[in-house]
Amino acid sequence: MNRSKYLPLTETTFYILVALLEPGHGYYIMQKVEELSGGDVRVAAGTMYGAIENLLGLKWIKAVPGEDKRRKVYQITETGKEVLKEESKRLKKLVDVAGKHSL
Repeated sequence: MNRSKYLPLTETTFYILVALLEPGHGYYIMQKVEELSGGDVRVAAGTMYGAIENLLGLKWIKAVPGEDKRRKVYQITETGKEVLKEESKRLKKLVDVAGKHSL
């Protein structure tokens, strides 16, 4: 699979994938994204559930069993981790280039 065609990720998608390194339901994801971003990124419920459907379709996340049957729990897949790793490398390279030019 050529993952580069999926990059760059949106900021929201990046944070959702990072949040789902630990299993969580929708509300957890929304809270975790806000926490990880220092409050810079807030995901509305409609946006988040649309993103979840998209990520499920790409097989970057999967539904996993949870304790509460009323809440769907999700977790990043190995494919999702690979995409997240590639995006992290891409972002690091950008930061390194900027650092070399004394910004």
